[in-house]
Amino acid sequence: MHNKHHHHSSHRSLNGKNFIILPIVFCVLILGIASAIIIPNTMRFINMASMFFSDNPHDFSDEFKNIYVPTSEGLEEDVKEETSNAQSKKTTKTVPITDIEYPDYSDQFGEFIIEDCNIKCPLFYGDGDLQLNYGVGIYTGSFIPGYGRPILVAGHNATYFNGLKYAQKGQTILIRTSYGNYKYEITDIAVKKYNDKSAYDLGAREETLTLYTCYPFDQFGLTSQRCFVYAKYVSGPKLDISR
Repeated sequence: MHNKHHHHSSHRSLNGKNFIILPIVFCVLILGIASAIIIPNTMRFINMASMFFSDNPHDFSDEFKNIYVPTSEGLEEDVKEETSNAQSKKTTKTVPITDIEYPDYSDQFGEFIIEDCNIKCPLFYGDGDLQLNYGVGIYTGSFIPGYGRPILVAGHNATYFNGLKYAQKGQTILIRTSYGNYKYEITDIAVKKYNDKSAYDLGAREETLTLYTCYPFDQFGLTSQRCFVYAKYVSGPKLDISR
């Protein structure tokens, strides 16, 4: 009798512990899964908000290398249109590619400006989280300004590329680099699926500029659509890649 009573007591004790432990384990698992999903996105938006709403100057120099040194070369073309045939036919400057500091991944190497869209921000080589938190970035599978090949630039719809909602044909895009300043003209705007392979052609043999961001503009997080803004090269030094 004594052994039977002890067996039943142990069984009730284990059932009681399971009743307490199992819900705790379940809650811990749920919290862990939720944290893995929510915290990264929440921190991203907190970091973005702190950049825009803080009165304190930010110093990100320890997080990436800044090789951008503003130059006045070509700035006169940014603020006025050419007024004569002689001016419009002037020879485009050529810069040997060996004379420039080619950016490494994550380097800030320029400034990106669309005045009509109230966009003015750092331009990075690379489009990872770090770069897109602090500016807009060139996809490294495309090319840099002056190379004579397609340029693909990404930015977040809720921050630096939110102003693309105001983009219109004919507006001017400026890209300023240490080796020269570039002007492009918007030729088209389109909304396409995120996986639409026809949205751009990085194999083209001419210099074009394509910007893209998540769409709709005021929706947080990844979406199934992208807004693409297309622009043609207007002016800026050509890079001589033969050297």
